[in-house]
Amino acid sequence: MTPAEQQDLDHVSSAPTRPGPAATNPFDLDVADLFRTPVSGVPGTAGTSHGSTTFAPLDEKLRQAYFWVVNHAIISPHYDVEFSAGPTAPDVSFRLGDSRARLNLPSDQSYSSFVLLPLLTFAVRGRCLMVGGPGRGKTASAVLMGVLAGYPVRDVRRAMQHGHPQLTVSDLFGTPLPKDLVQADSLADVDVAWRAWLGMRVKIVDEYNRIPTRTQSALLTVLADGYVEVYDQVYETGAAAWYLTANDDAGGGTYQVVDALRDRIDVVVHALPFNNRFLGDLVARAERGVRPEENVPPEIVFDADEHDRLHRDVLAVRIPVPVRRRLEFFASQLEVLERAAWQFEYRTKDTAKLAGIDPHLLAAADTGRDRLGDIGAQTLNGLSVRALQSLISYAKAMAFFRGNAEVDLADLRAVLPFVLHDKLVPDLQSAPFDDEEREPLRADRVSWIRDLFDTACQQYDAAGLDQDDPVAEILSAVEAGLEGLGEAEVLRRTAQIEGLLSLWQDAVKLHGNVYEDALVLKYAHQRYTNYLAWLRWSGQ
Repeated sequence: MTPAEQQDLDHVSSAPTRPGPAATNPFDLDVADLFRTPVSGVPGTAGTSHGSTTFAPLDEKLRQAYFWVVNHAIISPHYDVEFSAGPTAPDVSFRLGDSRARLNLPSDQSYSSFVLLPLLTFAVRGRCLMVGGPGRGKTASAVLMGVLAGYPVRDVRRAMQHGHPQLTVSDLFGTPLPKDLVQADSLADVDVAWRAWLGMRVKIVDEYNRIPTRTQSALLTVLADGYVEVYDQVYETGAAAWYLTANDDAGGGTYQVVDALRDRIDVVVHALPFNNRFLGDLVARAERGVRPEENVPPEIVFDADEHDRLHRDVLAVRIPVPVRRRLEFFASQLEVLERAAWQFEYRTKDTAKLAGIDPHLLAAADTGRDRLGDIGAQTLNGLSVRALQSLISYAKAMAFFRGNAEVDLADLRAVLPFVLHDKLVPDLQSAPFDDEEREPLRADRVSWIRDLFDTACQQYDAAGLDQDDPVAEILSAVEAGLEGLGEAEVLRRTAQIEGLLSLWQDAVKLHGNVYEDALVLKYAHQRYTNYLAWLRWSGQ
């Protein structure tokens, strides 16, 4: 490699990756600067308000890392995480082929999910599963994340855990010292030689679906709870970003992945096929003997302190009420199953599954529901608290990455399909999948989930819930506290709740949002009922 070629690989541009309002004139940038990356501490870039002014703006540094990886390391011209600049600069789209496949040209800075989602995982210290065929860059991407954390390439490769059918718990975590095993009077006296990878801030498990089931269960403990236990000895692993790889998307392999382990994964991203127009880049790398992971510029490496600050700054990003309410509305549509139980609280898909009943059969028997308009009819399950927590973290990370002080709807929409990829199970027998135009959604999980969310947002807006949400007003009054309320006011509020339920009794279908709102009203009614009993007992 010539010195000029080496300099190009190591180059981090001084131009801001996402110029903010206070930045210098963006039209002074040339094209090469825009698609490379700037140095840390550029004044006027978006995101400087996230951290102390004595530090480099970490959102800009995270974007530097993204553009260096996408332009110099992982060849991924798939800009599938799209953003629009809005009505003033609409997207342009074209219909190609016999299927009239839509190719969208987004009007705002957009990104490749295969590079972006691992970086967001680095920021939130989450758990990312990368799936795709062999040789598509999954392992290389994971190694780069370790290098970005400041570890030498040699150490990252040695610390990577490779799944294979003979992998034992001791292979994965460590072994007791032979001398202690012979001389110890109790397990507490046995010292364990822990594997060094357990303490790293980036942990990589390659081909995790080739690990035996018993070893998977041990891996679950460290991945979910952050500690390892061997021979009564406990090792606290600390917070870390996890990267797991698999060659398929169904959880198969040498061993079926246990459900609990799959459930702990926060986000799933696909390694899309190589675009052969970029074969020249591979030729150049082969001729130069270049390994991008060995030439990562120091400007985009995060030390332990920066990694900690990055995580804190991401969590500090606000989610405004209108965005949160649309997420609540979407999630509320998914769980209800009206014929699953007698008692109101148990009318959920989870009740049916626990009883060993196919939720689809019960849903199909409900003839009074709009099977095409009800997004809950397309799923066999709802969302867990863990899934919602992951979604909140990644939405915050997406907003932070884009230099936003708070999450907007586009940030949430961008990450939602990847977080819920393995969390939502489609009911492929439901009516919406019979539509010929929607047939590709049977295989395209990302587009299906995004379509569900878009439909829910349209229904939320059509209902005008931002302007008129009586349940939100009732809940807000309860959360404000009951202290000092008199009996007359309590009776007025319980009558208001009963009146609203009376209006719904004959005029409203039991869609998911109605089901959850009804339970909220019952909760509020109980709070007032209990308080009223106390008022009368105390004589106040």
